[in-house]
Amino acid sequence: MQIWVDADACPTVIREILFRAARRTQIPLTFIANHPLKMPADSHIRFIQVSSGFDKADDEIASRVTAGDLVISADIPLASSVIEQGALCLSPRGELLDKGNIAARLTMRDFMDTLRSSGVETGGHKTFSQRDQQQFANQLDKLLQKRK
Repeated sequence: MQIWVDADACPTVIREILFRAARRTQIPLTFIANHPLKMPADSHIRFIQVSSGFDKADDEIASRVTAGDLVISADIPLASSVIEQGALCLSPRGELLDKGNIAARLTMRDFMDTLRSSGVETGGHKTFSQRDQQQFANQLDKLLQKRK
């Protein structure tokens, strides 16, 4: 198992949780982004910078992920792609995306996109909260415990 992080929009507090988890479990952790990020010196943690452009980090993750890996991302199309390859996806808010719920999430995403493109104000994302952070940490711990 490896953990891949769509790091372009990953909150700093979630990165810190992931750093601690990688140190504790020694599971390889890779952050992929199109801008530089500061990473701690640790043999289990690495960073790959991709060129700037739409979905470059997503494409890189999708090309590297294998069955049994975990991807951290809020991007629903990326989640769908990696789930098709046998991986799981965990959003930074702690929502586990898998074969059982990804179709519904894709449908809702497409519906909301249609609303926005027709001029309907959908309000955007809610503020990232302490509860979201705790839910992520709890869900990550459950997934890592299952691995053992």
